Amino acid sequence: KQWYQRRVRGSIDHTFWTQLNAKKLDELKLDERPLPLSAFYTNDCKPGLPAHLTLSYDSFTDKPINRGTAYTGEILNTNTIEEFKAKDFSGILKTAGEKIWSTFSDGSALENPVIMNQFYCVCFADLKKYRYNYWFCFPAFVTPAAIVDRSTLGDKFNSEQREKIRSIGNLGAAFLDKDLNVIEDKSKAVSNMEFVLINDPSTDSEHPGWPLRNLLALVSYHLKEKKVVKVICLRENKVAGQQSVDHSLFLEIELQPLANTEMPKVVGWERNTKGKLTSKFVDLSASMDPAKISESSVNLNLKLMRWRLLPELNLEVLQKLKVLVLGSGTLGCNVARCLLGWGVKNITMLDNGKVSYSNPVRQSLFNFDDCGKPKAETAAARIKQINPSAESRGVDLSIPMPGHPVSKLEEEKVKENITLLEDLIDSADVVYLLTDTRESRWLPTLMTSAKHKICINSALGFDTYLVMRHGVKDESEVLEAPQIGASTISGSQLGCYFCNDVVAPGDSTKDRTLDQMCTVTRPGNAFVAASLAVELMVSVLQHPLKGQAPATLD
Repeated sequence: KQWYQRRVRGSIDHTFWTQLNAKKLDELKLDERPLPLSAFYTNDCKPGLPAHLTLSYDSFTDKPINRGTAYTGEILNTNTIEEFKAKDFSGILKTAGEKIWSTFSDGSALENPVIMNQFYCVCFADLKKYRYNYWFCFPAFVTPAAIVDRSTLGDKFNSEQREKIRSIGNLGAAFLDKDLNVIEDKSKAVSNMEFVLINDPSTDSEHPGWPLRNLLALVSYHLKEKKVVKVICLRENKVAGQQSVDHSLFLEIELQPLANTEMPKVVGWERNTKGKLTSKFVDLSASMDPAKISESSVNLNLKLMRWRLLPELNLEVLQKLKVLVLGSGTLGCNVARCLLGWGVKNITMLDNGKVSYSNPVRQSLFNFDDCGKPKAETAAARIKQINPSAESRGVDLSIPMPGHPVSKLEEEKVKENITLLEDLIDSADVVYLLTDTRESRWLPTLMTSAKHKICINSALGFDTYLVMRHGVKDESEVLEAPQIGASTISGSQLGCYFCNDVVAPGDSTKDRTLDQMCTVTRPGNAFVAASLAVELMVSVLQHPLKGQAPATLD
């Protein structure tokens, strides 16, 4: 009759899978090398519950976890479900057994019996759908053993002895002499032992747990003749608010010496709830926080780019970036969408207009129901809807412009707008100039230049577009004219949108017909210009000099 409880079950907290996702994306990528794991089991489970091994977010380490009794192992994550199904599970089990068996022959198992507590997990993680196929293996040897007598600690030991036994339990497993002291000379542990102690995860009133199997196999390995071994299966629970071990099993088990030094049969693959030897499957797509899922998924494509094509791609600089978009129209909306695609989260949209009925078909952050609403605030809200982890803000502000007279009544408001605009530029890392008129870009150009901010400018014609970056001056650099035939120019020497203008811009909206007041452009033009404007920013930020990166003259 089976004298031990069924195998330990793997109990996986959802934080373990979250951590595995991060390891796969940031560290393993397509590498299938095993990762070290540490888990633990406790000996205080409620009666009737299955013994379980706990793994959580902090299990990805080769150091024992300071909770319960340690189990060390490895996880092998495959890249496809087909590879998972094709794994040589018998070979994995045999290799795992050989690893434990080697601790018998070299004596390390006698020094520290807990090192025989080993497990393996083969897994396939579907990072897109948050579905996981996995199978746990708890290697254990099949050796002859028979229970001669069964009782409890309360029957065999007095309260003082039981308390002494409980204090030894933190070792996980130990060999004790007749006075319940841990045998110090490990080479004579089996020959001099009176008791074998193990922290027992089993909750069965008659049967010990799975970890005892390897401990008894170790004893059999060192026996010279048949022997009845006294085993303390230590279990704890609370009685009247006090820790008690009275219900712990005390077994007398007859062991046979192993006939030879060849490794015995190894078993250990976990059975499912129906008792079948097969892998398990968990679908966490519904239980994970949708916002967290979105945040992880948004970065998936970017991390895949870094895996396969651009290992030097610095995504962190983009994730921390603060971007100010001046103008929430056709260009502004498309730029914001591209920024989200690159993982930029902190985006401030600025505009003083409202969504008109002609806007939604051209401006990708608006729909028909938004007509009449403030552009900047509506665009910021839509950004948040697209990526819940984004930190978007909408600012309704009219940028003061040269050539546009200011009345006495408007002076204070204009000054407030200038102060607010300056504050926004101060807090931004990158500023996009995407407003409708040339003169509305004048003041932001001066401010970004004075504050040494990266400034990207884009404008549209009917079938033409402009995308450029302004120079970021280095105060310590001595500027010299570029040499004739030079292939690059310093980022400090780049001009701005207005460098070729002889005079400051005037009121471009005055005396204009309808077709001259509206930006008439081919619909696809804005998408091209916006995407190039964002790609230009990304390229500049990947350079060590950032905004002062040199430009090619080709």
